[in-house]
Amino acid sequence: MAHVWGLFCSPLNHRVSLFSVLLFVVVSRCDARLLRSLSTEALGDESVESYDTYYNYDELTERLQSLALRYPHICNLTSIGQSGEGRELWVMRVTENPHRDTPGKPKFKYVGNMHGDETVSRQVLVYLVEYLLSLYGEEPRVTELVNSTDIYIMPSMNPDGFEQSTEGDCSGESGGRNNVHNVDLNRSFPDQFDGTKADPEQIPEVMAVIRWIQEKKFVLSGNLHGGTVVASYPFDDSASHPRQGQYSQAADDSLFRYLALVYAQNHPGMKTGQPNCPDSPTETFKDGITNGARWYDVPGGMQDYNYLFGNCLEITMELSCCKYPPASELHKEWDLNRESLLAYMEKVHIGVRGYVKDAVSGGALSDVSIVVAGINHNLTTGKYGDYYRLLLPGTYNITAVARGYSSMTVDHVEVTGGKAVQLNFTLAPVVSEAVGSITEPTTAMVPSTSLPHVPTVNSSHSTQTLLVPTEDENNPTLVPPVLPLQPQEFRHHNYGDMELFLRKYSSEYTSITHLYSVGHSVEGRELYVMVISDNPNIHEHGEPEFKYIANMHGNEVVGRELLLNLIEYLCRNYGTDPEVTQLVNNTRIHIMPSMNPDGYEVAKEGDANGFKGRNNFNNIDLNRNFPDQFFPNTVVRQPETLAVMSWLSSIPFVLSANLHGGSLVVNYPFDDDKDGNTHYSPSPDDAVFQMVARAYSQENSLMHKGHPCEDRYPGEYFEDGITNGAKWYTVRGGMQDWNYVNTNCFEVTIELGCYKFPKAQDLPQYWEQNRRALLQFIHQVHVGVKGTVSDARDGSGIPNATISVEGIHHNVTTALTGDYWRLLVPGTYSITATAHGFKPVTIYATVQKGHAEQVNFRLSRLSSDNNDPSTSVPHVTQSPSDIALESLIKELSLGQGLEQLVRSTATESSFRYRRSKELSAFLRGLTLNFPKITYLHSLGQSVEFRTIWALEISNKPEEAEPSEPKIRFVAGIHGNAPVGTELLLEFAAFLCINYGKNPSITRLINETRIFIVPSVNPDGRERAIEKQCTSTQGSTNFNGKDLDTDFFGNASLRLLDAQPETKAMMNFILNRGFTLSVALDGGALVATYPYDKPVQTVENEGTLKYLAGVYANNHPKMHLGYGCSNNGLNDNIPNGVMRAAERQSHMGSMKDFSMDFGHCPEITVYTGCCLFPPAEQLFTAWAENKKALLSMLVEVHKGVRGMVRDKSGKPIVGAIIVLNRGVRVLTTEGGYFHALLAPGNHNIEAVADGYQQQHQKVVVSSYEAASSIIIEFNLDNSIFGFPREFVVASAAASMTALVVTACIIWCVCAAKSNRQKDGFHRLRQHHEEYEDEIRLTSMGSKKSLLSNEFKDESESDEETLYANKI
Repeated sequence: MAHVWGLFCSPLNHRVSLFSVLLFVVVSRCDARLLRSLSTEALGDESVESYDTYYNYDELTERLQSLALRYPHICNLTSIGQSGEGRELWVMRVTENPHRDTPGKPKFKYVGNMHGDETVSRQVLVYLVEYLLSLYGEEPRVTELVNSTDIYIMPSMNPDGFEQSTEGDCSGESGGRNNVHNVDLNRSFPDQFDGTKADPEQIPEVMAVIRWIQEKKFVLSGNLHGGTVVASYPFDDSASHPRQGQYSQAADDSLFRYLALVYAQNHPGMKTGQPNCPDSPTETFKDGITNGARWYDVPGGMQDYNYLFGNCLEITMELSCCKYPPASELHKEWDLNRESLLAYMEKVHIGVRGYVKDAVSGGALSDVSIVVAGINHNLTTGKYGDYYRLLLPGTYNITAVARGYSSMTVDHVEVTGGKAVQLNFTLAPVVSEAVGSITEPTTAMVPSTSLPHVPTVNSSHSTQTLLVPTEDENNPTLVPPVLPLQPQEFRHHNYGDMELFLRKYSSEYTSITHLYSVGHSVEGRELYVMVISDNPNIHEHGEPEFKYIANMHGNEVVGRELLLNLIEYLCRNYGTDPEVTQLVNNTRIHIMPSMNPDGYEVAKEGDANGFKGRNNFNNIDLNRNFPDQFFPNTVVRQPETLAVMSWLSSIPFVLSANLHGGSLVVNYPFDDDKDGNTHYSPSPDDAVFQMVARAYSQENSLMHKGHPCEDRYPGEYFEDGITNGAKWYTVRGGMQDWNYVNTNCFEVTIELGCYKFPKAQDLPQYWEQNRRALLQFIHQVHVGVKGTVSDARDGSGIPNATISVEGIHHNVTTALTGDYWRLLVPGTYSITATAHGFKPVTIYATVQKGHAEQVNFRLSRLSSDNNDPSTSVPHVTQSPSDIALESLIKELSLGQGLEQLVRSTATESSFRYRRSKELSAFLRGLTLNFPKITYLHSLGQSVEFRTIWALEISNKPEEAEPSEPKIRFVAGIHGNAPVGTELLLEFAAFLCINYGKNPSITRLINETRIFIVPSVNPDGRERAIEKQCTSTQGSTNFNGKDLDTDFFGNASLRLLDAQPETKAMMNFILNRGFTLSVALDGGALVATYPYDKPVQTVENEGTLKYLAGVYANNHPKMHLGYGCSNNGLNDNIPNGVMRAAERQSHMGSMKDFSMDFGHCPEITVYTGCCLFPPAEQLFTAWAENKKALLSMLVEVHKGVRGMVRDKSGKPIVGAIIVLNRGVRVLTTEGGYFHALLAPGNHNIEAVADGYQQQHQKVVVSSYEAASSIIIEFNLDNSIFGFPREFVVASAAASMTALVVTACIIWCVCAAKSNRQKDGFHRLRQHHEEYEDEIRLTSMGSKKSLLSNEFKDESESDEETLYANKI
């Protein structure tokens, strides 16, 4: 039955056929229970968990089977055997891809109900299975745990005993503890002191579990019991077996205590250490944990067997005082244990992990012993050569030992409190006649390859003495010293010869090499780089990147040949020579033998100090071609220079050397200074540069003497064989200074000999003089400090965090996963890590010679709070979709996430230029092939009546989804620059084709409204001419108007009516409420941000510049900032980003209109120097821009977003959101708003008529989705800026005073009127005028006076109305 049931977890496309087969089997066996399960559960009618019922065996089986059917992609139900009465021992495996083993996932298990009458564990583990399955993909913690862990859960190890037990029996008097043969399963495992005593026939459950443990090589386990509340850890018994009180300590005692505390401290009751159980009310356990044997002696227990014989650390958790409590208690027990169960599982990822493989074949080595010095307990590797050694934070020496292989030790392994440290071993086979049984030697017997420092070997040959196992384990055979293999051939390699050499070693040593090209020379030769590392294809977190570059000057060839020699030496000695093996395992070494292959081809052997071949094909000195920190470099960037700059910007190199010829010295920065004179020009890291320079020179027998070329330059002297570059002679535009100023990399220039192109017969002596120095210089990458900067909230690495050292004015930044390396000389330093949105942290660290000190930083986020402390900020409730999107944005923003997405979504493309008619057909084709996610909008027509199209891509096109960000991609505003048009058409096809296939693309489309306008100026495109890089033909529309000067929102600024193309785009921009816009143009290689018009200051410039920088940084060339020679922007464009007005200032641009009237930031990206390049170059343009375009889809989800509502929850539309007291955005339907902001802290003000102004602060991260906030308005109780109550009271008092005054005046006037009545009658001519006067006198009304007595007949009705309002 178990084997049959496993079929139901197969993929959906096999379900129907399998169902028919299974139905036949079921009916033939008359298994009514299984049939009932199929007829109900297979349809998904899974009942909701009630947490108030115990499942008997049949119900448990049905429950687990239904879950397996419901979640086949992350679970697999199998049986590992049967009980004495034939019941299946069900195990639910929960992990990503549960039907196969995946290397790199540690195996974890929970076992419950070992004693049949201890039943809480049985139910709690079912609830745990349901919890993991139901929350997978919705709750990040659960998703991460399931994806990274191979979880096995056995709810009941003793189903027979459970069936005999009685609910409500707290003490176990009703029986059921033991199995059907009345054997206690937790006394029946092989014991370290007493051996095996139980009859295997009587304990089928134990035998099944033993086989399971041996097969799976679990890493961590929990055995759940009942009867009290405590976590018990090994050992469970001792040699003398006293009943209790004997502490029996395991080798990993501290680790076991820690693991037990993890469970206990997350359990509200257990952590008190006072179970208060009725049968033992005085029993207490300090911190809720206990050593098993000290509590009471248990021989033959399962937890000890796991540790001693199973590779696995296990503790026992007692969950409740009552063994079989009423079912009404189950919900409470689940709530008490849920967090403990999860937290304990997560500890399977601490310590050290890695792989062990064969140095020759690269294959995995299983059953290799992993030995930790000082801990007398080893474990072995699994079938994939993987191991997981749980360890507490600290520094360890770890050895890998295997039969028939030389052992390998790595010292000073730093284990932190976070995720496990990756530590791989590569073991070399030992060939010996004296091969016998192997014993695991102590660490003192194992040759050590200390990490990271290997003592300098001053002799001409480094040696290794290997231990070979023999029958006599007390006297192992010592094999004679093994000499490293030296290069066999010394000759000059031309380009073809060099290429074959590199391909040969790449194919022969595939496990440690990777050959790639960073670009091409002027004549099209590849700029090859060979990577040598144990994982050569990827950057491993915590492993530094190192590089050697040679032959920058084509006629300086010694470095080229030495690096080929070094490649051979490293490959052939890997796995046999300790030093080489250690360097390769712990460093990613990049070797570029020739940066100037064109120059080499024209250089001549025997040239001592000439110049032929020095420069590249364009006769440019490449070591004068880099941007200079002090002087503008007007020389056009060469392809070789650009390729290297792009390469250096894409990999977090730490240390480098540039190999030259013509002298014998190590030259370090700076190479020039601001006054251009020849004198010492120190960098901030002058001491570090001197240290690494001496590390090389002192290993070269001639260089360190300081007299390089006495026969040619007798007066030249360099102390210790090193010199500051500018002190020797100034070099503007040199590569080593550019490395230091613009990247994290420290580079020196090494002059290898007085003769630039010596005879081939002299090459062996160059190798002998430099081989030790070449190795020793690589060791320098492992000095100073290293570590990780991580988010204290979730432990994720923080990219681009700044590491600063007090007193040294030069910072380095973290790599994509948060790791960093900072070279320093020995001493004590104050080191600070800072990052946008986080509080800085400063740590003091002492650096020792030859060692990299581990310094990790955990940064806390800056809180987002409200300015009014009395006002509580409403809580933002996140949906599962929001959580999944946040996870995706973070994944794509960190590490290699976006790069991996680009690589995993390659599409077949045939690039060509499309005219208007074909473009329209292509867009219609997308809507026909992908109707569910596309809709084609007609924005209007051009002068010549060509349609201007906008393609909408979304999971719900045309439906209003105000909470989703909207992004606009536009191209073709200048018809003579159609590259952007073709890029956007390909981008649209790329998104559509990958929808539903690639999860990341699918979610981005589901959560974004994407609009693509491929051609704004179709008329101009029809007139443009291909292969015209500078022609202006077609740049304007049919009426000769440059459309990018026709966008005026203010009619007073417009002299003529807007062009039809402009009108179409203006309406489109105004009516859609876009969050971000990206416009593609041509004729340059730069990203520009608003404004095009000349303005003194730009509001929110930091954000605009940041957005342009995101595009440029994801473009392999643009971020280098070299510009184009055909437009005057050929140098010094920092990071490839500039304000648009600095490039070409003009009025009426689409970008400015989008900012001022569309309230949407727009960046313009110039995708290439040629306006209309040949069609065959489109593929390259797509490859260069694909990642950058995708980065914009990621970026539009960042910044800050939220909702504005009143206290009743009613959304407020049209509220003004003021960002940093400058830029304004308006809330849309539903009260939603979304604003893009640069990483950092920002102030937000919300204003709406009739409501009080609201303030909030937000923190924006460069790698997280938008901060979500809710702004709730209170009614505005102020009048004229004063509280309403004060104004009302003042008004009442004023009115009262006015009335009293009026009464007094009336009385006085009335009395006076009576006395002078006759006089008044004589003065009045009309009765009506008399009545008006009486009314004026009685009321004292200014209003009446203005509106009657002094009314000017010439006043208009409008003026009269205004007067009446005064």
